[in-house]
Amino acid sequence: MSNSVKEFNDYRAKMNEKILAADNVVLKRLFNLDTNTYAEGALPVKTKEMLGLVASMVLRCDDCIKYHLEKCKENGVDTAEVFEVFAVANIVGGTIVIPHTRRAVEFWEELQKS
Repeated sequence: MSNSVKEFNDYRAKMNEKILAADNVVLKRLFNLDTNTYAEGALPVKTKEMLGLVASMVLRCDDCIKYHLEKCKENGVDTAEVFEVFAVANIVGGTIVIPHTRRAVEFWEELQKS
């Protein structure tokens, strides 16, 4: 696993642990809802993760983009599919998404090394 991928995952895990340790019922429910949204259902997990990636890119959340890129890789999304997702995100979100696409490509390349 590349250093940037490891750093992202370590930080995310550490901070999620702190957030959940606060024992706030609303935050716990939100985290649970998020987890259940991406579970297998009428749509396969792979499709849901690609949808999550598009939404994250359009909303311009780099942490979310990284998270969904990693989940896409885990669920068998290949590079050609990822670039189609990038294309949809850029059409929907406009040219403001291009900088996020650059960082997404860089993170995808790091994921391919692991």
